[in-house]
Amino acid sequence: MSVRFAGYAAVFDVPDRGGDVVRRGAFRLARPVPLLWQHSGKPVGEIEQLSEDGRGLRVIGRVAVPELAAAVAKGAVTGLSFGYRVTEAGGGPRREIKGLELLEVSLVASPMQPLARVHAVSEG
Repeated sequence: MSVRFAGYAAVFDVPDRGGDVVRRGAFRLARPVPLLWQHSGKPVGEIEQLSEDGRGLRVIGRVAVPELAAAVAKGAVTGLSFGYRVTEAGGGPRREIKGLELLEVSLVASPMQPLARVHAVSEG
């Protein structure tokens, strides 16, 4: 069993639980990255598309690991997150991330940014 999903790995201008805020344009240099589970080093599928839109970093991916695919299909796993290296940041009361190197996108049990979620799932 595999499933496709769409969602947001990041939402712009909303502080995450650590206080960081990702700004529009931060992902402008993003290239294809692997899909991981909980930021582990082993891919569990692939990110087929990623792009910035007015809301954040929108991703479309496919989960190939049957147990995880079933959990995503049932809505038991909905969190998304991303691994990165900051390349440009601003100061202030919160760190403003203006540029980054995207390393991976992960399905997670509890995302650092509560609005980073899977919003659509289809089988196949």
